[in-house]
Amino acid sequence: MFAYVESLRMALSAIWDNKLRAALTTLGIIIGILAVTLMGTLISGLDRSFEKSMSFLGRDVLYISKHEWFGQEEWWEIRNRPDLKVDYIEKLKNQSKYVIAAAPVAMRSVNITRKDEMAMGINLAGTTPEFAQTAFMNIESGRFYTEGEDRSGARVIAIGYDVANALFENENPIGKKVKIGNYVFRVVGVTEKQGKFLGLFSMDNRAIIPLGTYQRLFARRGWMRLDVKVDDEHIDEAKDEIIAIMRRLRGLRPEEKNDFAVNQQDAFRQQYQTMKIAIGGTGLFITVLSLVVGGIGIMNIMFVSVKERTKEIGVRKAVGATQGSIMRQFLLEALFICLFGGAVGIVLALGGSFLIDKFVFPSTMPVSLALISLILSSVVGVVAGLAPSYKAARLDPIEALRYE
Repeated sequence: MFAYVESLRMALSAIWDNKLRAALTTLGIIIGILAVTLMGTLISGLDRSFEKSMSFLGRDVLYISKHEWFGQEEWWEIRNRPDLKVDYIEKLKNQSKYVIAAAPVAMRSVNITRKDEMAMGINLAGTTPEFAQTAFMNIESGRFYTEGEDRSGARVIAIGYDVANALFENENPIGKKVKIGNYVFRVVGVTEKQGKFLGLFSMDNRAIIPLGTYQRLFARRGWMRLDVKVDDEHIDEAKDEIIAIMRRLRGLRPEEKNDFAVNQQDAFRQQYQTMKIAIGGTGLFITVLSLVVGGIGIMNIMFVSVKERTKEIGVRKAVGATQGSIMRQFLLEALFICLFGGAVGIVLALGGSFLIDKFVFPSTMPVSLALISLILSSVVGVVAGLAPSYKAARLDPIEALRYE
């Protein structure tokens, strides 16, 4: 036990005597550990943000539109496809055995005003009350509009959390009036705060009005999709059935391609996995490259250290130091240099993860990742120190004492 303590003391003493050199030597290790921990933290945050965003889409909701979310079609081909019709909804509900709820959603961007306040670039949706079942949203205050208000084309509106804050700061918006262009609407509900979708755009920057009202006031502007909630135990069968029904409704012959798309969250998952592999691969490449460069740098410095301390090694051997103790001392020296670099890299990564959490999306560094990083730096230290420590241990004591 005493031999190990003495080897540790001598290794730390040697590092301290050459602290600037040791610090500069660790730069490659610091960069490598910083890269792997930051990439791991980034992917961890992305995973949480992605799963939250996917909950907005719903695993059991199919989105019928003119274009695929990640399709390869030419824009002119999509542009020339026939528009979707509102009456498709009832036909889908009547002809499909898997449809639970369905709603047409017509959308456009508008500015909403209230007195001197304005909320700009709001996503306005015109839809039916069943939208509440397909959209996975909750009403925080007030209510959603009714079937009667939809049929009569009432000028009522449910607004998102951000819109409510922009127009009614410190006020209850329920029952108040807002304007879209020259049209006045009465606020009947405010949706619960949802946050950003994939960190790109806010799900709270929206407003919803009855489809009948939308068609009467904005019929020729915007675009439409059909949101269809299906039995979650038969999603694939429901998708195939809906495609068949839509082909009949569109009058397509067997040899003709679909002039519509049935999208679902799986498309986003496939794209996300591709992106995650690319990010992880880049991080892994940077990490391996940095650790290899750092390990080579530490090995070179350790060879220099062995050469500088050749006489010291000869004296130690002359007074009875074993090859094992000499080798252990230099291995510990390389190990502690790498552990120092790993610790600095983790501290820097903690600062980086704090910035990611504050300015990009919620994210924290996993404790397991920090431990793996320290183990990785330890392995690099042992591997980098093996050859120099073996050389030191094999020195002939007589030749070492003669070394100048």
